[in-house]
Amino acid sequence: MPIPPLTIGVCSWSLQVTNVPELKGFLDKLGINVVQIACGDPHHASWAEGDAMPAAARAAGFQMSGAMLGFPGEDYTTPQTIEKTGGFGDPATRPERLERFKWALARTKELGLTDLMLHAGFIPEVGAPERKAFLDTLTQVADLAKQAGVIVAFETGQESATLLRRTLDDLKAPNLKVNFDPANMLLYDKDEPLKVLDLLAPDIRSVHLKDAKRPTVKGSWGEEVPLGTGQTDTKGFVKALQRIGFAGPLCIEREVGTQADRFRDIEHGVRFLRECLAS
Repeated sequence: MPIPPLTIGVCSWSLQVTNVPELKGFLDKLGINVVQIACGDPHHASWAEGDAMPAAARAAGFQMSGAMLGFPGEDYTTPQTIEKTGGFGDPATRPERLERFKWALARTKELGLTDLMLHAGFIPEVGAPERKAFLDTLTQVADLAKQAGVIVAFETGQESATLLRRTLDDLKAPNLKVNFDPANMLLYDKDEPLKVLDLLAPDIRSVHLKDAKRPTVKGSWGEEVPLGTGQTDTKGFVKALQRIGFAGPLCIEREVGTQADRFRDIEHGVRFLRECLAS
């Protein structure tokens, strides 16, 4: 059954769950039934079910909008550490990460899904000497995904929307899309999300709903805050998604605090998004 446009959902890793029944229980408590689900590895939300997780998830009774891949070794301590370790940015880790990506493609298919989200890494600027090799790697990603019948959505944040737009245009791969996360743009101190939404609109495949404030010290992280309390203008973002005809779900992401803190903030986020959609 297709997920209706703008259905409220949640990212599984935000709930810090370790098994499918726990995830189902949280979804029931939240009163929602849609989830963007972590593929599962020791770094990014592993599952107690192991290789049996896809079958368990498919039988659990919730709807999945897509899968998310995190790479072992990604270090989010500072913006500088993730620039060095994120996605396919480091040539030394590209071969092993392409293998992990192949695994994630298989896991995505086992989940009965067609969409896989990930962070591509810091995209080199146009004219930078390392850009060609980076784009060659993303071409490999697109080709592997095409063979598997999967659409890959790169999460926004670390690069300007203009650079991401240029990169997608250069790659010319119809199965490479965007997972638009407006809060990431603030956390990395990049674009104003609502001002660049239209630039990426043709390729927005999925979204993350979280909130943030820009950093107060240059080169440091911004602050992630509960939905509706930061500088993202979530209400305006939802209205803009309606305007551009976005047809996917609104998946809440929360990456700060204990499991109890996160559940409370996500519960607040569900209420807040319902108010946004009703206004």
